[in-house]
Amino acid sequence: MCNTRYMDAAVTQLRSDGLDVRDEDGARLSPFVRHHINMLGRYSFQLPELPGGLRPLRDPDTVDEG
Repeated sequence: MCNTRYMDAAVTQLRSDGLDVRDEDGARLSPFVRHHINMLGRYSFQLPELPGGLRPLRDPDTVDEG
């Protein structure tokens, strides 16, 4: 569920930055399009309380060091 929360935060940030993020495009987003999600395990969909909230989103204008 963390993927969903971060995708929502990213879309909200893009919209607040003035980018046109259409609802039709958002409907195509899926948190299950990642290799690191194990589709054979057990899952809990109860959202944990995150101390301090979400980590800050990556700034697209900074250069990755790695």
